Amino acid sequence: MPELPTNTVVTPGPGPDRKAVLAASAPWLGALLNVLPGLGAGYLYQRRWRAWWITTVLSSGWFLLGALLQPNPAEIDPSSRLVGLGGLLLLAAVSAVEAFLAARRARME
Repeated sequence: MPELPTNTVVTPGPGPDRKAVLAASAPWLGALLNVLPGLGAGYLYQRRWRAWWITTVLSSGWFLLGALLQPNPAEIDPSSRLVGLGGLLLLAAVSAVEAFLAARRARME
């Protein structure tokens, strides 16, 4: 059995930079993941942590604002449900478009 050399040390080099990771991601998948499973999942796929945190803070703030502005928590008005859902859908749509355009821009550079 051949012996393995013991004096060679392999050191890992620097990983890919942010633009390389973003350019390697599929733009359509980043957009789809921001809409279907939840707000900001496409940013996790693209490894864009700052955009994910911004989306998470905005969606959490929208939930809290809806809870605080509810006049009577025992009675939930159907129109306030639509406003809450509409705000989250708007945030999902904007983040999906932004994720798609960012990945596409990174591929063109």
